[in-house]
Amino acid sequence: MSSAAAFVPATRELTELADAARRCKGCPLYRDATQTVFGSGSTSARMMLIGEQPGDQEDRAGTPFVGPAGRLLDKALAAAEIDRADLYLTNAVKHFKFTTDERGKRRIHKTPSRTEVEACRPWILAELDSVAPEVVVLLGATAAKSLLGNDLRVSRHRGEILHATGLVPGGDPALIATIHPSAVLRGPSETREAAFDGLVADLRTAYATTRTVRNDGSAGSGTFIPAARPVRK
Repeated sequence: MSSAAAFVPATRELTELADAARRCKGCPLYRDATQTVFGSGSTSARMMLIGEQPGDQEDRAGTPFVGPAGRLLDKALAAAEIDRADLYLTNAVKHFKFTTDERGKRRIHKTPSRTEVEACRPWILAELDSVAPEVVVLLGATAAKSLLGNDLRVSRHRGEILHATGLVPGGDPALIATIHPSAVLRGPSETREAAFDGLVADLRTAYATTRTVRNDGSAGSGTFIPAARPVRK
């Protein structure tokens, strides 16, 4: 099975991890993407947000959440009174997966496979170990399954404070699954406002958790799901 594990250096320094990620060939996605899009933000963030993968604009810029979904996320963070500068943002998959339209000019997002998500998981674990957040917001199904296993359903566990054993040495960050901002953009116009409000509410829940949960794993009575459950093809 393909894996990024061989490309992840034994360091907790984010700058070194980001540099190594630029040379990652742990799955075939690097061949078509413009560049690796590593995480960015506060290196000591108490809250980390994980999305699915970079989109077209992120692939060109080399920075996560700068396209339409990123702008909607910024709006949701502002509504939740959360400063993006205090957060660390990244994606479960570091390369843009896409197909092209009939003319071959427009790049269209394509959901990463389970194998590709699993291959990229070592980078997420390295980022978690480095940043050591108190709470992690999993934006969408791909992000949620990357850490909580393929059986996790966002619709069933959305907004709950979850835990997964063994994600990072000596830590137990709270995990909160919610929808990806792109789901708000893609949804029917008549439900878009409610979807946006739900995302804001989940972000507020996560942010409040950073004020009440210690990083030593004393986080209340959430649902526990083993982190070692693989994302299977």
